[in-house]
Amino acid sequence: RCLVGLRADDWGVGWLWRRCKNLRKLRLQSCQGIGGSYSSFVKCLQGLEEIELRTCRSVVYAVLLELVEHCGSLSSLLVHDGGSREGLLQFFTGCRCNVRKIDLRLPLDLNNDHLLAVAKNFDGLTSIRLQSCCLVSGEGLKALAVAMKGLEELALVNCDVVEREPGLLATLGQHLRKLRKLDLSHNEMLCDKELVSMTVSCVHLIDLRVRGCKRLTSVAMASMLRSCKQLRNVDVVNCFGIDSEAVELFLKNCSRLRRMEVEGSKLSDAAKMWASSKFIEVVV
Repeated sequence: RCLVGLRADDWGVGWLWRRCKNLRKLRLQSCQGIGGSYSSFVKCLQGLEEIELRTCRSVVYAVLLELVEHCGSLSSLLVHDGGSREGLLQFFTGCRCNVRKIDLRLPLDLNNDHLLAVAKNFDGLTSIRLQSCCLVSGEGLKALAVAMKGLEELALVNCDVVEREPGLLATLGQHLRKLRKLDLSHNEMLCDKELVSMTVSCVHLIDLRVRGCKRLTSVAMASMLRSCKQLRNVDVVNCFGIDSEAVELFLKNCSRLRRMEVEGSKLSDAAKMWASSKFIEVVV
């Protein structure tokens, strides 16, 4: 179910909550209310597995608390653009579900207290995605890495902690050696040294995204080729320091590559030939 734009005074959806006995996935977007009473709403939560709350600041606190109280099956939580510090903390400390995936885009609502609670209570987590989370520091991220050595996906998209704390990525890489997906997109000041120091430890990566990392150069591409021999998907769009020669060499020598996203201007005739002969999808 996906509900968009519910106003605080909309009360016509209570019947829906009462009848959704087998709801598995719920998405609320730009909602100021839930369309009925919470006593009706909780009736659909018992078997819920995935929830997305996008731009729903007015209801996030109450919804998270109801999840703690009434949902025992949640495996995936997404909260974007409008959270509740207290609600998130109560959810992370009180939730007893086996949550596997967490996706948060909360510039001013997420801090180290939340990450420490996740590290303590969600040992089965396989994926955590953080976007534009300005208030977290290396302390919280290191606690996550130490607690979750089985993590398979990590995204730190436009998170300035990557730039504020030199050596952080190296530490994360040393603990997260089972990572298969890494997304560091839109960290404009990310340099070769920091990326290389992490990927040298993450040899099982199959998906690596550094879109918009403008300071990366062909040195980073060469290191990815040496260290990450399992790579299948790579995104290097808007990495201005990566030249066409590096792209060509990568397409030629990355044996398992199946998809690359890169500017068309960086594709030489030889690069196109290698992509075609190796059945690599190139997205420009």
